[in-house]
Amino acid sequence: MLATLERGVEGGKWYSLIDKVVRPGTLLAAWKKVEKNRGAAGIDQVSVERFRSGADRYLMEIEKELKSGQYKPEAVRRVNIPKAPGQTRPLGIPTVKDRIVQTAIKMVLEPIYEREFLPMSYGFRPGRGCKDALREVDGLLKEGYTWVVDADLKKYFDTIPQDRLMDRVREKVSDGKVLKLLVRYLQQEVMEGMNSWKPTSGTPQGSVISPLLANIYLHPLDKRMAELGYKMVRYADDCVPRRHGKEVVMIA
Repeated sequence: MLATLERGVEGGKWYSLIDKVVRPGTLLAAWKKVEKNRGAAGIDQVSVERFRSGADRYLMEIEKELKSGQYKPEAVRRVNIPKAPGQTRPLGIPTVKDRIVQTAIKMVLEPIYEREFLPMSYGFRPGRGCKDALREVDGLLKEGYTWVVDADLKKYFDTIPQDRLMDRVREKVSDGKVLKLLVRYLQQEVMEGMNSWKPTSGTPQGSVISPLLANIYLHPLDKRMAELGYKMVRYADDCVPRRHGKEVVMIA
């Protein structure tokens, strides 16, 4: 796959990716990442510790279900965590199994999109972080960019149009099984207490795959700003447009 990334694929689309997702080595590496990140148990009450006790068997079951196309994500357990004084933010907690599968998908898709993403994007990308974005902002300030407007894409993760998001994904990915898995994750049932529902928009808060999908959806914004000759530093969904003469710098 790395060699193919270097030389490119015909038509710019990837038609066979599920075989890379279901490889035992990919699933094992995905499990190790989930294990390292720890986290709470999902709706099935299977914790990371419990999964570890039967990891070989669980991973074989996941591989078998993915190969047969029978794998279906379980409901996401939603909790509310503190955000600001008097405010909370909803957080979805997928099952350990779903976190592993999403991590495996991300491991396969991320290199494809990392070749497309522009340097101005800093949020949720490997080898990049908030401090890197701040350094870029500092450099722009020193160049004389002084007019600043703070902006925010309100409830961005909750409001991304799923159909348009999948259209963006299909520009690079044509593997039907991978696309079906992504749609199933976008439409995962959410359970909060005794209530449950299926979202019709947005990406699941707290899921492993959401940050990558969110960057895929905003990538055309990065491209458009670059085409117009503007400088921009973007971090996820927060924006700080800056003006210097006729140039505008958007920082998120």
